[in-house]
Amino acid sequence: MFRICKEFHFCASHSLETLPLGHKCAGLHGHNYIVYLELESETLDETGFIIDFHELSAFKDYIDDAFDHRHLNDVMDIPPTTENVAFHFYTWCKARWPQTSAVRVSETPKTWAEYRPKSAA
Repeated sequence: MFRICKEFHFCASHSLETLPLGHKCAGLHGHNYIVYLELESETLDETGFIIDFHELSAFKDYIDDAFDHRHLNDVMDIPPTTENVAFHFYTWCKARWPQTSAVRVSETPKTWAEYRPKSAA
């Protein structure tokens, strides 16, 4: 199995309003997010790639246009937890690149959430 990963960055704010009052993540706060897009394939194309990394610039454009320096509560229809952001990005990428295998989103250097569907084993 071949696997590649590309890293993307954006800054955004959010509040997790379903958390109890006083929880530090309930109020307005922001993060410097890092997104890792992973793609995998059993085979390579005629150029020797899973996909040309340049093709993934469409994802960077999407992040920049819809998420960068935005309030995620205004962008997403569901609570903007790291888990939900990862799932949203996975769904967006999988619709464009079937080789998408996982998306990991990090809010801090020590925390991340990943969406990776169960393999069809």
